Amino acid sequence: MKSVQNSAFNNAWQLRYLQQQITPMNYISAENLSVQFGDQLLFEGLSFGLSKGDKTALIANNGTGKSTLLKIIAGRDTPNSGSIITRDGIKIGLLEQEPVFNDDQTINELISKANSETLKVIDAYHKASEEQAANYNSKTHKAFELASHAMDNRHAWDYDRRMKLILSKFNINDLNQSVSELSGGQRKRLALGLVLLDSPDVLLLDEPTNQLDVEMIEWLEGYLSQPGITLLMVTHDRYFLDRVCDHIIEMENGKIYHHDGNYLYYLEKKEERETVFETEIAKAGKFVKKELEWMRTQPRARTTKSKSRIDAFYEVEKIAKSGKGKQEIKLNVKMTRLGGKILELKKVHKSYGDIKILKGFDYIFKKGDKIGIVGKNGVGKSTFLNIITGIEPVDSGKIIIGESIVYGYYTQKGLQVDEDKRIIDVVKDIAEVFNLADGKSLSASQFLEYFMFPPKVQFTTVASLSGGEKRRLYLLTVLIRNPNFLIFDEPTNDLDLETLNKLEEFLMNYSGCLILVSHDRYFMDKLAEHLFIFRGDGVIQDYYDTYSSYRQKMALADKKQKVKGRAIIAETLKNEVTEKKKHTFKERIEYEHLENEIELLEKEKKLLEADMNTHATDAEKMVALINRFEIVSNDLDHKSNRWLELAEKL
Repeated sequence: MKSVQNSAFNNAWQLRYLQQQITPMNYISAENLSVQFGDQLLFEGLSFGLSKGDKTALIANNGTGKSTLLKIIAGRDTPNSGSIITRDGIKIGLLEQEPVFNDDQTINELISKANSETLKVIDAYHKASEEQAANYNSKTHKAFELASHAMDNRHAWDYDRRMKLILSKFNINDLNQSVSELSGGQRKRLALGLVLLDSPDVLLLDEPTNQLDVEMIEWLEGYLSQPGITLLMVTHDRYFLDRVCDHIIEMENGKIYHHDGNYLYYLEKKEERETVFETEIAKAGKFVKKELEWMRTQPRARTTKSKSRIDAFYEVEKIAKSGKGKQEIKLNVKMTRLGGKILELKKVHKSYGDIKILKGFDYIFKKGDKIGIVGKNGVGKSTFLNIITGIEPVDSGKIIIGESIVYGYYTQKGLQVDEDKRIIDVVKDIAEVFNLADGKSLSASQFLEYFMFPPKVQFTTVASLSGGEKRRLYLLTVLIRNPNFLIFDEPTNDLDLETLNKLEEFLMNYSGCLILVSHDRYFMDKLAEHLFIFRGDGVIQDYYDTYSSYRQKMALADKKQKVKGRAIIAETLKNEVTEKKKHTFKERIEYEHLENEIELLEKEKKLLEADMNTHATDAEKMVALINRFEIVSNDLDHKSNRWLELAEKL
């Protein structure tokens, strides 16, 4: 019986071994996932896999279930059908779009709780190490080996170093600060830091670059690009997506498309697909027109052949109709004409205590200005926008606003409305119609359709929308006012790529003034022709070029500074070596002289000892010999000690 059991065990082990060899690094498999909320189908038949080192991005319009999918994979939600298969022992880390924390805790307490398992493993290792050192035997050695293995599994060896590095990169420094005091951006950065610190086998990231400044984003790019990191993320940041990801899953119109490549490759393949699709629609349209004429002339009695033709007609009709009514943003604002005087700032000063935001800032805005604002978090970019729109007062200086100015201000706060309100009513409260430059107008409902809110959605409440859809609705409420001076404070956060592309298209043709604050490098490159660089301490630099040009210039300056720094260090080391060589040469000469001097002193000491034995009865002579002997002995001791010191050194 025992041999049979052993045989069965071996067979099972071999089967498991073979399975692992076939898919040795397969971490997660999603099979035929479907999710539906009420009458709304988010996605169906979604299948894909994640293996070690994969870096996959998920692209889809807002409201199609991207965040829901990440939660399903993380085990925090369940699909209506389908399954998630996770490899044994795989640890998954999820960064949610809007992290939720316990406000009663400090950051330190939160870190301790979030990584409690890792900290327990570290404590257990230290305990096992101490016990083995105090009493080495097979039991303590076994406990030490198990503790070491646990440290390997939890990636805990460099926990303290990683914690300091990651938290500092995301500007989280005061660990005793209460979570309740953190802003939305700080919460997102803290959540991202905690996920990375936990070193999961698979990272699920929902809009990871939101609320990060450029330096943080570039560091994160490098971190996530490491070969051993496995990643599935939702992001609108196209440079980030292009540089990090090697596979893209696209969800569109209920279908799934896989692209093995980065964002550039995805764009090329999508264009090819849409070109083919448009050709098919055009052919289908012609076919439907002909078949419709035939259908209308046919008698009610159908033959088998004609029935087959009718079925084919309806199939092709679906294709023909699928291309109609594709929702796009195509707007040309009929705005109030800008006058000769637009906006002028004269010697403007603004501070909060010791923190200077503006220090004598001067600028006269011109027609068609498209200005990007760049700077680290906390240097006062949003405050500057509030100042020019009159929300916040200045300490001194003048702000002169032209009479014809109509601001459209998109703030980081987002949409501030009653969430039980219907979407159509939110828009109608602002304007019943939207006037176009060609003299035509759109109703509130038509305007919503341009922003991809179909009629059936317009009569639902704001609460039913996803985070990205609320952002899109907020964008709509800003533009429907027909502003001639647009101000956008981080407009790209949570918007899907289709909305971003259409917004960019609109803004590129916009004839009014535009100010952008954004950490989306792609967005800034497309739109900003002139930059205000917030250096901190109230200093703002004018830079007339693109954002990428500025970053390249800064990178080159940083490189030169590093080279200069290395040259200074090298020169310092060279001088130290030269000094050391000089010093060593002098010491070697001294060493050689000491050898001769010690030899002479030893000879003199022996002669003095002999003379003292010879003149023992001559008191006067003995006093002189003893005095000299003492001097020679002391000198010999001193020089012998110095000789030993130099001998050891040389």
